Amino acid sequence: MIGKLTGILAAKNPPEVLVDCGGVGYEVLVPMSTFYNLPQLGERVALLTHLIVREDAHLLYGFATSDERAGFKQLVKISGVGPRTALSILSGMSVADIAQAVAKQDAGRLTKIPGIGKKTAERLLLELKGKLGDSILGSGAGGVSVANDNQSDILQALVALGYSDRDAGLALKALPADVGVSEGIKLALKALAK
Repeated sequence: MIGKLTGILAAKNPPEVLVDCGGVGYEVLVPMSTFYNLPQLGERVALLTHLIVREDAHLLYGFATSDERAGFKQLVKISGVGPRTALSILSGMSVADIAQAVAKQDAGRLTKIPGIGKKTAERLLLELKGKLGDSILGSGAGGVSVANDNQSDILQALVALGYSDRDAGLALKALPADVGVSEGIKLALKALAK
């Protein structure tokens, strides 16, 4: 799995960019929110990535922030929402806006995105409810506060393992502030197993 690319921005053709990493050019599809924040051609760029392997292609998607990548991963898990649709959603709304729409169950905001009809918007609201945690919401509503990158990684790992945001947040609060990621996950899993 390719998780991050750092290199020289060689070309920009929305929604695709070409990143030259030591002489190898990677074609990366990015949402417009990331595209607008890219540096000039010839400058260094770092993108968090998500690789999707299909029978006929290997597609690499890039994101400026971990929240965008986490939002993308949640979106593509939903039945009927493919990577292109997820990219379109992230191009039309920020992850915080999506989380806010989900919290308020506001389908109208989602239907303003091209290609998202009423049924798809309602499915998104239903499927994403409770899955966009505080690490994605940023300063929005929610009860989980993340003090550093290690805690954010621990929280995301627990949620990926199937624990709710609430349970993962409670386990996170019981951990020492300076705990490492792997040790923190082990301690959190022990606490959650009780």
